[in-house]
Amino acid sequence: MRDNYVEGEWVPSSGTRGIDVVNPATEEVIATVPEGTAEDVDAAVAAARRAFPGWAATPVGERCGYVGAIADALDRRRDEVAATISADMGCPIKIARLVQAGLPVTVAGTFRDPALVPEPEELGNSLVVREPIGVVGAITPWNYPLHQVVAKVAPALAAGCTVVLKPSEVAPMAAYLFAEIVAEVGVPAGVFNLVSGTGPVVGEAIAAHPDVDMVSFTGSGRAGARVSEVASGTIKRVALELGGKSPNVILPDADVEQAVKAGLNNAYLNGGQTCAALTRMIVHRDQRDRVLELLRAGVATFTVGDPSDPATRLGPMASRAQRDRVVGYIEKGIAEGATLVCGGPDAPEDAPSGCYVRPTVFADVDPGMAIAREEIFGPVLSVFTYDTEDEAVALANDTEYGLAAAVWAGDVERGTAVARRIRAGQVDVNGGRFNPLAPFGGYRRSGNGRELGRYGLEEFLETKAIQR
Repeated sequence: MRDNYVEGEWVPSSGTRGIDVVNPATEEVIATVPEGTAEDVDAAVAAARRAFPGWAATPVGERCGYVGAIADALDRRRDEVAATISADMGCPIKIARLVQAGLPVTVAGTFRDPALVPEPEELGNSLVVREPIGVVGAITPWNYPLHQVVAKVAPALAAGCTVVLKPSEVAPMAAYLFAEIVAEVGVPAGVFNLVSGTGPVVGEAIAAHPDVDMVSFTGSGRAGARVSEVASGTIKRVALELGGKSPNVILPDADVEQAVKAGLNNAYLNGGQTCAALTRMIVHRDQRDRVLELLRAGVATFTVGDPSDPATRLGPMASRAQRDRVVGYIEKGIAEGATLVCGGPDAPEDAPSGCYVRPTVFADVDPGMAIAREEIFGPVLSVFTYDTEDEAVALANDTEYGLAAAVWAGDVERGTAVARRIRAGQVDVNGGRFNPLAPFGGYRRSGNGRELGRYGLEEFLETKAIQR
């Protein structure tokens, strides 16, 4: 069984129970991690608290140098990271190399720049300074098990904070690789700590801990609400990156073929297990049949199979529980009267045994259906139709979420105007590329706070005014 990483050392948990890590493609146990305890959290937080004054006083250029060294080490170990995550949560190896291993390298690399840390500002007779908030508790999910670690830990370290990380027990092994790299590059003891365990025990102990100054959480809305509730007892800062039900609006003058292809790729990326997945395709009524024809052809290209095979485009869901959840939503969509265009609740014909789901598309989806309103987190796409642009915008905004969206238009300025009307934290126009320096986060039930770039780093800072 693996150990926790506390104050620069690998130390056994105070508990004796372990959690099996299961490969969802084979449903075989590939590792065991500790089922940590509140005592483990106490030890890690105490280590982070002891390390905080020295780390906060370390020159920003030196702190960013450590983060840059982490980025370089992640780059050297890309293949190992990709293989680990592919086995851990079922991401196809080709996508794992490109996204699961590649994106954290890019994101960590952005925080090697000390210019992202704000300088003191003169404001009348005041000197306004930004200072690290203190000890940060980071609680991360299983769908992007390294990227979400890096998106929290890298800016926190650059800002001068110390960290206690609880990775998802479903897919924890990339976080262990990250801890190995932290040790390898010589980050001072106690600056980064890892405690394995479950949300109700370790996660809640972190959120409630009086010596944790901030909690940064990514996961489900239900769990995020619980983190907020537990953290409120100590009035600490809470940043939440939660779910989404993101719209993809295709305007009548758009390149429909390009929009549908890109939208389908986005919706099915990582098996649809992406919080910002564009799972609601909103198309003009006159283009409905053409769009469905394109979707049928596109879905046929998503080869379902062994995630270690480079030809596989759709691996298993990350766990049996997640597979059952997704199948349940497909069955619910059929029962509610949506038109099943392709896919369905049955296991894929050519897939090996494991946690596999058929890539599925529904049409004629009513906005009140469960598949229209609730986050499914699987390869399930719903198609809606509209008659006017105002109706398209209303459909896009008819959700309790607001994480991401996309607009496709013949004219980028028209697309941008529609994007401004959509209530979401980030909107892509005509396939705009991901920008690791741009803020990432949501409106409404998609959470609060931002990650990535300067905006993400500033989440970990306090603001002080000194009058003189």
